[in-house]
Amino acid sequence: MKRFNVFNREIANVYAAALTIGAAGLLSRLLGVVRDRMLAARFGAGRELDIYYAAFQIPDFLFTLFLLGAASAAVIPALIDEERRSPAEGRRFIRELATVFFIGSLAVWMTAVLAAPFLVRLLAPGFAPSDQALLAVLARIMMVSPVLLGLSNIVSSVVQTHRRFFSFALSSVFYNLGIILGILFFLPAWGMAGLAAGVVLGALLHLAVQAPALYSLGFGWPLVSPGFLRRGFSAPVKKVFALSVPRVVALSAGGIADIAFIAIASAMGSGSIAVFKFAQNLRFVPIGLFGVSFAVAAYPALSGAGARENAPEFYSAFFGTLRSILFWILPIASLFYVLRAQIVRVALGAGAFSWQDTRLTAAILGIMAFAIVAESLSSLLIRSFYALGNTVVPFFVNAISAFGAVALAVVLAHAFENPGNPLFVFLVRILRVDGVAGSGVLGLALGAAAGSVLDSALLFWGLKRVMRRRLGRLGIKKYADLRDVPMMGVSAVCAGFAAYGMLRVANEFVTLDRFSGVLVQGAVSSLVGAMVYLGMLYLAKNREIAHLTDAVRRRLFSVRILPQEWNGETSKS
Repeated sequence: MKRFNVFNREIANVYAAALTIGAAGLLSRLLGVVRDRMLAARFGAGRELDIYYAAFQIPDFLFTLFLLGAASAAVIPALIDEERRSPAEGRRFIRELATVFFIGSLAVWMTAVLAAPFLVRLLAPGFAPSDQALLAVLARIMMVSPVLLGLSNIVSSVVQTHRRFFSFALSSVFYNLGIILGILFFLPAWGMAGLAAGVVLGALLHLAVQAPALYSLGFGWPLVSPGFLRRGFSAPVKKVFALSVPRVVALSAGGIADIAFIAIASAMGSGSIAVFKFAQNLRFVPIGLFGVSFAVAAYPALSGAGARENAPEFYSAFFGTLRSILFWILPIASLFYVLRAQIVRVALGAGAFSWQDTRLTAAILGIMAFAIVAESLSSLLIRSFYALGNTVVPFFVNAISAFGAVALAVVLAHAFENPGNPLFVFLVRILRVDGVAGSGVLGLALGAAAGSVLDSALLFWGLKRVMRRRLGRLGIKKYADLRDVPMMGVSAVCAGFAAYGMLRVANEFVTLDRFSGVLVQGAVSSLVGAMVYLGMLYLAKNREIAHLTDAVRRRLFSVRILPQEWNGETSKS
């Protein structure tokens, strides 16, 4: 038997791949929570973290631009086509793409570094000049990270194409580890600049952890080779850039929306950006864990079926993945709303992070909980468009949704300046933030959540039309079997009510003035909610529960993955 190498092992089953990515994603998200807790304990929701999170927006936006040539949704189909010709053609394509990307990204990076003072004035007009100066310093350091992450994205496309999902999944874990190392070691030594240096270290580790898998597939180092430029761009590279442009423009609309949110929040008072970003990071834990994991795992199958125009295979992969995402995310969204205060206090409640910070962050998280389902589906919907070779519809949908979200956020932020506004009064009462300073940031959260719901709804409507036009109606009724979804929704709502009821009971027995009490209360309530959800679906004979138990059983007890000494075979070197 060949020596087992977990980094290079192919994972072909979509559900098993999603579980692998999800497990690593869970570890990454937990490290992200640890990272945020360390920052919250050190600084609280104050101006320092406002500056740090605002500085993040510039490299984040650059990374979006760098997806022009590094977007896995465009690279994977092109790589599949090239490797059908020969493995050598696939390697040549990736080396050329990496070279072109690296040179182009360096040019953009140098321009952004020079323009940093101007950019920060646009990004944070509400900051004092001294705060803007520090923001520019942090942004310049962080700008190295999108170059590294862009190269890492190209590597990720290769390992995903060959279903080396374990190596790919670990990249986000190491990214967060790098930032945590920056908080532990760089921050005490270099101050705020150390936080930015930790981001760069995280990006470097994101790339490095995937290098062994890439090398095992025959892609030697260095990946960048300027000799390719003498021959000009090849057809596959041109195809990647052509496919990437609409996607990059569409994502840029979302990036501009995020920048607009930060700009608005910069004038709302100290800590507004920090609580907004803390809530965003918490709400992305389930999105990344289930929405992104399942979408990434299904994308190679969707791309292959789309390239062959195999309607039954495509419909089966898409609707099966859609049901799986909804199975997981519906109860989580419900529980996130009910347990929002417990989640925030457990995740962030330490050191300088006050009870007022907790209440405001929990209120924002409660609003964003309503968009968790929509955002979890968006990742699958976008990749499905790309698998069918359509980039135009996502472009227009993302642009419309981003514009709508910003417009609504501006209107609400202005309206919430009046504490007597009826909608504002309703929100602060139902979210229990009466008398908390800075509650105007709820308008930003409401605008962002509405934009996410609109985006997902328009994407789903557009995808159905594209699927019918590209693949035909034959088979869509057979595989578009969503009859379990209404029961999932009802069960999720019941789970939320059960968790709320348990909260009321736990209040009588558990003291909430300590971390352990809040943790126990939240854990017990979520467990009760989960049992109600799973119990109702089990009685309803839900298919996703059967698929889950089958996948877990095969992963845990398959002889093929047992250690060598358990199955009696000897290794071969």
